[in-house]
Amino acid sequence: MLPALAFVATLALITGLIHLYLWKRLVRDTTTPGRWRRIGGITALVLALLVPATMVGTQAGLYWLAWPGYLWLAVMFYLLVLLVALEVPMAVAKLVLRRRVAAAEPTAAAPEPALVGAAGPADPPAADAVAQPDHDPSRRLLLARGTAIFAGLTATGLTGYGIRTALGPPQLDRVQIPLAKLPRSMDGLRIATVSDIHLGPLRGRAHTERIVAAINRLDADVVAVVGDLVDGSVAELGEAAEPLRGLRSRHGSYFVTGNHEYYSGVEEWVQELDRLGLRVMQNERTEIQARGGVLDLAGVNDVTAAGTGLAAPADYAAALGDRDPSRPVVLLAHQPVAAVEAAKFGVDLQLSGHTHGGQIVPFNLLVKLQQPVVSGLGEVDGTKVYVTNGAGFWGPPVRVGAEPQITLVELRSA
Repeated sequence: MLPALAFVATLALITGLIHLYLWKRLVRDTTTPGRWRRIGGITALVLALLVPATMVGTQAGLYWLAWPGYLWLAVMFYLLVLLVALEVPMAVAKLVLRRRVAAAEPTAAAPEPALVGAAGPADPPAADAVAQPDHDPSRRLLLARGTAIFAGLTATGLTGYGIRTALGPPQLDRVQIPLAKLPRSMDGLRIATVSDIHLGPLRGRAHTERIVAAINRLDADVVAVVGDLVDGSVAELGEAAEPLRGLRSRHGSYFVTGNHEYYSGVEEWVQELDRLGLRVMQNERTEIQARGGVLDLAGVNDVTAAGTGLAAPADYAAALGDRDPSRPVVLLAHQPVAAVEAAKFGVDLQLSGHTHGGQIVPFNLLVKLQQPVVSGLGEVDGTKVYVTNGAGFWGPPVRVGAEPQITLVELRSA
């Protein structure tokens, strides 16, 4: 209970500060005191409350909050990025305006000496010697409004493009990965890999049906679902997950838990997926015998499992120890960072997801701070790591720079 309250409090503080900044740049700087500034302030306050309300409300079953809340979260993110990026050009433009106004003002002339004993009022100053104090404020207002319009239109356009991408069909990518230990007879073994389907408030059964149909068209030898299938309980999403029963492959369909399974009732989902015909690999491995050769396929629980008390933590020794080192091993692990431990056991290839490829540029730059590989093929301490972008999304139904993806991994004999 306390961690949840701390999360909500932290979220409210961060979103409050962001909206305070947005209010200053989009409302205070672009309006004069009066009705429109008051309306803008109230709107900013409502939107600031919408973000934490959406996070908490969707967990409590108030799914109607998901679309407005998550869409605003995406627009808010891009407004923040754009306005921060424009701070330096704005500061330069303001400095130039100040200098131009100062240069346009005439230099004050020395006062003429008054004649002793002269009567009558002094002559008024010449009209062209009077400063125009409203030039600079009016130009500042115009600059602020232009910046706000540019940021607003760009943020809205990027969000619209991202919605279309996120809700569209996942792209089918093919990648060939050579493994030194792979028997020549197994050259070309194909593993259909998908992650981060994220069934939940915004994606349901039709999403699953489309993914299953796309995978089945690949005619793969093995299907690997590497975590984050759901954002909700079996009672809420069991019907949406039902089409997984139709997955087809020559040597079975396999699943490993992602961090979101531990927020969604992992024990029930393990049983449900087993009922649907997917083998949940919980710190274990199995042999894939194909084309006269043998490959070890292993799977570990997500690193999030540690400390939850809901399932055994990731146990690499249990999954990878005491095996024939002459055989190649492919490890299914939700988070790419698992490769740091997997490499100690001589894993040839790790298949992962979790990152969503960054999902929303430039958020991918932050993901690099936590994960060794964000998207595509990389290497960690001698272990090859392939990270698929995922077929769904979390939070905002937006993808920019990271299209939803299903990958056909083709293993090649080196």
